[in-house]
Amino acid sequence: MTLWGPYVSERQWGTVREDYSADGNAWEYFPHDMARSRAYRWGEDGLAGICDEAQTLCFALALWNGRDPILKERLFGLSNSEGNHGEDVKEYYYYLDATPTHSYLKMLYKYPQAAYPYHELVEENRRRSLSENEFELIDTGVFEEDRYWDVFVEYAKAAGDDILIQIKVYNRGPDSARIHVLPQLWFRNTWSWNASADKPSIKADGSALVAQHTKLGKYWLHVDGNPTKLFCENETNVVRLYGLQAKGYFKDAFHEHIVNKNPDAVNPAQEGTKAGVLFIADVAAGMAAQFQLRLSSTQQHSPFLGFEDILAQQRKQADDFYAEIHKGLGDEDARLVQRQAFAGMIWSKQFYSYNVRKWLGGDPAYPRPPAQRQTGRNSDWIHLDGNSIFSMPDKWEYPWFAAWDLGFHAIALSLIDSQFAKQQLLQLGRAWYLNPNGQIPAYEWNFGDTNPPVHAWAAWRVFQIDRKNRRVQNRHDPGDLVFLKRVFLKLLLHFTWWVNRKDKRGRNLFEGGFLGLDNIGVFDRDLKLPGGAYLSQSDGTAWMAMYSLNMLRIALEIAQYDPAFEFMATKFFEHFLYIARAMTGMGQETVGLWDEQDGFYYDVLNLADGQAIPLRVRSMVGLIPLFAVETLEPELLAKVPNFRRRMEWILEHRPDLSNLVSRWNVPGSGERRLLSLLRGHRMKALLKRMLDPGEFLSDFGVRAVSRFHRESPYSHWFPAVGKMLTVDYEPAESRSRLFGGNSNWRGPIWFPVNFLIVESLQKFHHYYGDDFKVECPTGSGQLRTIDQVADELTKRLASIFLKNGVGMRPVNALYPKFQRDPNFRDYIPFHEYFDGDIGRGVGASHQTGWTGIIAKLLQPRDEENEIRDKSQSGDGVTVGLTDVVRSL
Repeated sequence: MTLWGPYVSERQWGTVREDYSADGNAWEYFPHDMARSRAYRWGEDGLAGICDEAQTLCFALALWNGRDPILKERLFGLSNSEGNHGEDVKEYYYYLDATPTHSYLKMLYKYPQAAYPYHELVEENRRRSLSENEFELIDTGVFEEDRYWDVFVEYAKAAGDDILIQIKVYNRGPDSARIHVLPQLWFRNTWSWNASADKPSIKADGSALVAQHTKLGKYWLHVDGNPTKLFCENETNVVRLYGLQAKGYFKDAFHEHIVNKNPDAVNPAQEGTKAGVLFIADVAAGMAAQFQLRLSSTQQHSPFLGFEDILAQQRKQADDFYAEIHKGLGDEDARLVQRQAFAGMIWSKQFYSYNVRKWLGGDPAYPRPPAQRQTGRNSDWIHLDGNSIFSMPDKWEYPWFAAWDLGFHAIALSLIDSQFAKQQLLQLGRAWYLNPNGQIPAYEWNFGDTNPPVHAWAAWRVFQIDRKNRRVQNRHDPGDLVFLKRVFLKLLLHFTWWVNRKDKRGRNLFEGGFLGLDNIGVFDRDLKLPGGAYLSQSDGTAWMAMYSLNMLRIALEIAQYDPAFEFMATKFFEHFLYIARAMTGMGQETVGLWDEQDGFYYDVLNLADGQAIPLRVRSMVGLIPLFAVETLEPELLAKVPNFRRRMEWILEHRPDLSNLVSRWNVPGSGERRLLSLLRGHRMKALLKRMLDPGEFLSDFGVRAVSRFHRESPYSHWFPAVGKMLTVDYEPAESRSRLFGGNSNWRGPIWFPVNFLIVESLQKFHHYYGDDFKVECPTGSGQLRTIDQVADELTKRLASIFLKNGVGMRPVNALYPKFQRDPNFRDYIPFHEYFDGDIGRGVGASHQTGWTGIIAKLLQPRDEENEIRDKSQSGDGVTVGLTDVVRSL
C-alpha cells in the first residue's frame, strides 16, 4: 500500500459508522447540514482529497463563488428520503487520471458561479413521483451560458512523502468572475474520543504550514504566493448544533469567516488542528487562475524550483504506463474510456475505520449509545475492527466496502495493480473482518446480509491475470500459489457457512435472500416468509454451483504442487454434482428449478402444505446458472491422478450424476472436458430467451428482467399476505420503494452479471468450439458461434460509453450539453446501472467500482499469450474485445 493516496471519502455524513441514534436512521441522525460543524468519529470527507494510509493527516480543496450559502468543502447530495429515487449526489465531477501508486492523480470538479441550489434540488426531487426522472443539477439552469468554474486538481509525487499539488480554475462563463480557493490541511480527530491520545498541531512556519503528529512526524505544506492563512480546530461546534455555551475555533470556522464574514471565527494565534490557505482570484472570461502547493515530510528550501518539470515528468510516466496497458487497443475513444475507468477505480480507494464493539459501547468521554443499539444493526459483528484501505463502490453513494462488488473491482484492478487486487480479496478473510462462523461481511448497512459468493471466482481470475503478467518475466512462473492457498483456506470457511446456513434442509437447494439483486422478485427475498413458506432460489443455488467449480479449479491448480489438495478438489467436484442433481429435481422429493416447458430456471416457492410453485419471472435469476461452467484440460488431469481416478469412479458408478451436467464422455474442442449445469439442449433454450430482443437482449447488453413482462407482468396471489404480488419490466429507476432507495434489477443493464455472462459464454466456446452455433439475435436468422455471441454482447456493453456514429455516448442520453459541449463530452460517468432501452446511466453516478469492469471488457485478448497460458495451465479464458472496438 502506498503511504499517500486518494483515500479521503466524499461522504462521511449519513453513514452507519457516524450514526449513534436509537432508530438507526443514519441519514437523519447526521445530515449534510451538520457535516461542516460536527467532527466525525470514524473518518473524514473532502473535495478531491488525499491522506496518508492511516488517515492521520488530510488535504482537500474548498471553494466559494461569492454567492453560495455554504463554503463548498464536500459534495452535496440527497439522502434516501429526499430523492424520488433514493440517495443521489447532485454534483458534476470526473476522475480523469491516476496511476496505481498515486504518483499522478487528476480530477475535475464543475462548480457553478451562481448560488448552489440546495433548497431547489431537495424540494423538487421530494415533489417528484417515482415515475418521474430525478431532478439534476443541470436541470436547475446553473450551467446556462456556461457560468461555471472548471476546477482541475492534480497531484504529482516527487517522492512517496513529497507531493506536488496544482489547482487550475477555468472561468467558462462570458464575464469576469471571482473565485475563492481554499486548500485545507487537517488532522482526523482521534483525540476527542480518547483522553489519553496526543493532540497534534498545525502552525504557521514562514510561508508554509507545518503539521506535527507523534506518529506521522512533521509535514510542511508549502504555498506558492502569499495567501491568507486560517486556523481552527477539527472539533464540533456545540454552540451552533446544540445551543451550548462554549468558546473555541470550531470545525466550521472557515465557513463562518469566509461566507458569514466573521473574523473572530478563526484563531488569531495561527495554530490548530485544521488549517487553510485562502486565495482570492478575479478571472477573466475564458481564462484560468493557477495555484501551486507542495506537501512534504521535509522542509523544502526552494519548494517550487523545478515544480513544472516534476509535474510534466509524472504526467509522462502516467502516459507511458497506460500506453503499455493500451497495446493492441487501437481505438482512441476506447483508450479514453478505459483510462478514465481505471482512474475511477484508483480514486475510489478509501480509508475505512469502524470498530463495531467501540461503536456499540460508545466512547468514554461521551454518553452511552441508546440501549436499542445492543440488539440492532451489526450488533452480532463485535469482532469487526476495520482500519484499512478498501476499493469502494462509490465514495459518495456507497462510501463503505461491499463484498461482492469488491470481487469485480479486483478483476479490473488486476490489469494495472495485481498486488493491490490480491490484497483486497485477502483482506475480507482476515480475522478482523471475516466472521468466526465463516461469513464474509456484506456491507456497512447490514454486515450479516448475504451477497453472491463470487470471491473464489475473483481470486482465480486475479491469479490468472497476475500469472500472465509474471510470465512476461519468466514463462515458467507457476503464479502466486501462496496467495491462492491463503484465499482458498479462508473460502473453505465461507463455503461451509453457506452450506450450513443457506441450505437449512440439506437438499442442495439454496436460499440466500436478496443476493444483491434487490427487487428482482415479487416480494422481499430478505424477509422471512409467513406461514412457513420458503424459497428455493435459482440464483442462490446456481451461485453455489459456480462456487463449487471455482473452488474445484483452485484446488486442482494447487494440487499440481501439493497433492493433498487433490482430495479437496474431489470434495468440490462431488458437491457440484449434487447441486446439479437437486436443480434438476431428482431425489429427496425435491422440485427442480429447471422448467422444461419454458426452457428457463425459476425460483420455487415452497408452501407449508407441500406445494412447490415455480415463480415464473423471467429474470436474471434464471440466467445465473450459466455461470456454473468450467473446462478441464487433459494435460491438467494428467497431473492430478488421484483426483482423476476418483472422478472417473464417480462418473462410472453414478450415471445419475454424470448424465446431469454434460456429455462428459464426449470430448470437446482439444479433448477438454466440460462441467456445467447446462447440457447442450438446456443451454440453447436459455440462450434463445437471453438473445431475444423482445426479452433480455438490449442494444446495450442483457437486461435484468425480460422485456416480455412490460406487456405481460407476472402476478402471484400470496394467501399468507392476502394480496396479489406483481413483477413488471422497469428499464431504469425503480417505481417501488418496497425494496429501498434507487435499487432496481427489474430491467436495467448491470455490468457485473453481464460480465459473467460474457466470460461464461467464452468458457462454453472453449469446450464446444466453432461447430456449436446459436441464432443471435433470436429471430434474426444469423447463426453465430458462442464466442461470437460473447463478442456481440461485449460490443453492446462497450457502446454505452463509446461515441456512436454521430458522436454521441448513450450513457449521457438525456442531456445534449453533455454530448456536444467540448468541456463535457469526453468526461465519462460510470453509473451503477443502465437503462435497458436507451443505455443512459442510472443510479449512483460514480460507481466505477463494478462498472469499472468495462476496462477489462475493452482490453484486447492477447491471443499468443492466451494460447501459451492455456497450454501450460489448463485454463486461459480471458474477457475482452477482439477487434470489436475497432468496428464501432
